Amino acid sequence: MIARLRQSYRGMRLGTRLALGLGALALVVFAVVGSTLTMYMRDYLSAQLNEQLKIAQIAQSKSIADYGTLEGKKYYRWYYAVYDTSDGTPVLQKPEDPADVPKDIDDFTLVAKALTVEGTEVTRTEHLKGQGQYRLRACEVEPGVVLVSAAPMDDIEDTVGQLITVQVVTFVLALMALVVFGRAMLRRGLKPLGDMAHTARGITSHDLTDSARLPMRHDNRDGGPEVEELRTAFNTMLEHIDDALAVRTEAEQRLRRFVADASHELRTPLMSVRGYADLFQYAAAHSPEERDKHLARLRAEAARMGYLLDDLLMLARLDAADVETPLRLEEADLVQLSLQAADAFRAGHPGHPLTVTTGSAPVRLRLDPLRLRQVLDNLLTNAAVHTPRGTEVRLEVSVDSGAAASGTAEVRITDSGPGIPADDQERVFDRFYRVDKARSRDRGGSGLGLAVASSLVRAHGGTIDLTSEPGTTTFTVRLPLAVVRA
Repeated sequence: MIARLRQSYRGMRLGTRLALGLGALALVVFAVVGSTLTMYMRDYLSAQLNEQLKIAQIAQSKSIADYGTLEGKKYYRWYYAVYDTSDGTPVLQKPEDPADVPKDIDDFTLVAKALTVEGTEVTRTEHLKGQGQYRLRACEVEPGVVLVSAAPMDDIEDTVGQLITVQVVTFVLALMALVVFGRAMLRRGLKPLGDMAHTARGITSHDLTDSARLPMRHDNRDGGPEVEELRTAFNTMLEHIDDALAVRTEAEQRLRRFVADASHELRTPLMSVRGYADLFQYAAAHSPEERDKHLARLRAEAARMGYLLDDLLMLARLDAADVETPLRLEEADLVQLSLQAADAFRAGHPGHPLTVTTGSAPVRLRLDPLRLRQVLDNLLTNAAVHTPRGTEVRLEVSVDSGAAASGTAEVRITDSGPGIPADDQERVFDRFYRVDKARSRDRGGSGLGLAVASSLVRAHGGTIDLTSEPGTTTFTVRLPLAVVRA
């Protein structure tokens, strides 16, 4: 039974449980207040009755001492008994009226005897047979004479009973009102929590596979500071989940796009390798003079596929840099690396005049020389491949000591070509992205050069930025000055 009640209580809503708990607490408070008030009222009425008995006995004692009678000094339903105690034993004197004493006077005699023994007034509460509850008081009228008076306590009991009835009815009504109106107030106060639950259910029913963004927030600001704090925490949690879902969806989309692009990029050289292998086999049997040409093309396609795989492997290792860093850091001169990259560019692209500005002092940094050289080669080659022949290219190396606490080294590669459209500038560092979709792979590359360059710069703790407009395009590489230049 108790287990069933406990299970039913656990199944109630929070507002109902709080209302019942508040009602139980109010019931305890009402019981304590009612009991205290009832006891106080009973004691007060009893003290009043004792005082009334005392005053009445004073008047009666004077009447007995002066006139030897109680006439005119009696109260309705009161009893009076006069005892002679001159020999030490209470002896009842003949009452003036038989109705002055009850049929059973044993309790009166015991009270009179107690006064004789104790020598002071005695007050007791006794139940007289057939009469009910009475308050008895004994006092000495004169030496050897004792007066015992008895007053009924029915009025006290009736008053206390009425008080208890009024208290019970009032407390029951107050308790019912407290539970009903308290439940309504609690329901209103807990409404923001219900709205949060409704929001959570709405999010649960929302298909997150179609959209990475959570569709709703809790905007109700009622309920006080505590509920506002909970609402803020709830919305913060939703924002965190929303951001995590957006990052996950973006990562999934990038992964799908990466896999599709990688498959597409690898399919072309593989098909070329297969085709040139067949041609090589045919030429070896029928046209020996064509064999070397097909073998050279076969090697070129294999080398091209190797470069693509190397770039993909590099990007994968950079993505997992927290597990295995692909960099071998050492102290190197950024100016010297830039000059080496410039010499290689002039040898490979004589149709693009290159201007180098480095300053007179070396810029020594802690970096991976091979990987940073790869960044510079990629950026310079990108400037040559995507601009017409004769376009000027500038390479500048400088140090900005005020950019941060330790300063930064900057490498800017600028060309005077047609520029990059604004819609494409935000995506040029994406993998396999090409500004000119119609450009051939032989001329335009695989679309991994800038992605590799951006990842390598970030691995060095730096940044790479692009600014472009018709007539000028600038890539700016910023690296922290880990080692002060000599």
